[in-house]
Amino acid sequence: MTFQEFIHNAFSPVNTVLSVLLILSVIYWIFTMLTGLDIDVGIDTDTDIDVDMDAPDGHVHVSHDPSAWAQFLKFLNLDIVPLTYFLTLTLLLTWLGSVYLNAFIPLPVWLAALAVVPLLVISLFLTKVMLKPLVPFFREINHKGEKPHDFLGREGKLKSSIHGEKIGSMEVFIGSDPMTLMVRSKEGKPLDYGMYVMIVDEDPEKRIYYVEQILQL
Repeated sequence: MTFQEFIHNAFSPVNTVLSVLLILSVIYWIFTMLTGLDIDVGIDTDTDIDVDMDAPDGHVHVSHDPSAWAQFLKFLNLDIVPLTYFLTLTLLLTWLGSVYLNAFIPLPVWLAALAVVPLLVISLFLTKVMLKPLVPFFREINHKGEKPHDFLGREGKLKSSIHGEKIGSMEVFIGSDPMTLMVRSKEGKPLDYGMYVMIVDEDPEKRIYYVEQILQL
């Protein structure tokens, strides 16, 4: 495949969006290296997606039990690996797969577009495998070289309803920075979305915090 054919495939109707996203990703990393600013939007150590779309941090609220999604994120090591690293590598692998697939196996546009979905799924798992050797490094530096925070005793707002063994999420602030943690009700009591709670215990192995309702005086 010549360079011109490569460029043609890279900016074909199927691959244009992936190519533009990859270019923006490269610009982001160049900006980060030149300025030293890290505008990483990575998932926090105990993050869960079960949060409110109308919240200032732009998270999405899902009404059903979020534990399966949270466990999937942990399976991909996104509780440890910064999201920007993971997404960049996943995007690169998906882009390469799509470009070379269309170069060597000409497909109708609609079929080539559908092929991006399995390529993305495969890239997710390849990214997990490729970044696995770096997991101890990222765990050690806690994403940004910060010391791990002690969340016991901190108060925050529930971003999902929890009861029994159901895992939900709460938002706490470290200084002015919002952080989202995976939580369970301490005694299994029902706690509603939007309720203010306090972290009273934790499970370091599972990275889950146990909360109780803050009693209003």
